[in-house]
Parts: sequence; C-alpha cells; structure tokens
Amino acid sequence: MHIAAIVLSLIVCAIHVYILVVEMFLWDKPAGMKTFNLTPEFAKATKVMAGNQGLYNGFLAAGIAWALMAGQRGALLFVLGCVAVAGLYGAATASRKILFVQTVPAGLAMAAVIGLG
Repeated sequence: MHIAAIVLSLIVCAIHVYILVVEMFLWDKPAGMKTFNLTPEFAKATKVMAGNQGLYNGFLAAGIAWALMAGQRGALLFVLGCVAVAGLYGAATASRKILFVQTVPAGLAMAAVIGLG
C-alpha cells in the first residue's frame, strides 16, 4: 500500500480515537463541552448516549487499525467507507462541520488506497 494511503488512513483512525475519548470520557467536562459546544445541562442529559457514540467511533478506529496491520485493502476501504457515510449523515443531521472532520479525510484516504491520490 502506498505511504499516502497509510498516512491518511492513520489520520482518520486518530480522529476517531480522539472522538472516542471526547464522547466517552470528556463529554460533560469543559474540554468535551467546548469541543461540541454543549451546555452543562445538555451534556449531563446526553452523557450515556454520547458514550455509546464514542464506542462506535472506537470501533471505526479499531477497524482501520486492524485493516492496516493485516494489510487488508478491501477491509480498509469498507471501514473508510463507513466513516464517510457516517460523516455524511452527521453533516446532514447534526453539523456541517462533520463533513470536513470525517467525510473529507475518509474520502481522501479512500482515494489514496485505490490509487487516485
């Protein structure tokens, strides 16, 4: 696999590890509330839901890491595709910023994996 594909995939992986940490452990802390522009009341009311979301983001990161370590190009494309679709849904339903945080990096990584970059 080309070095650009590996680097871009690792960036997507790192983004999802960061999201896991914020959603699972920092959601109702100042850093988490600042990251997602939350009020303390909203953060408290949605803490369990955010933890669940964080876990799913962790699974995406784990899938990317596993696919890279195993050299599974098809699996890597699948997981990056899942990230891109999740980002599209998040951008359509929650915040357009998600498009640039998730979908664009995943799309660039996918392009590099299939050799377009």
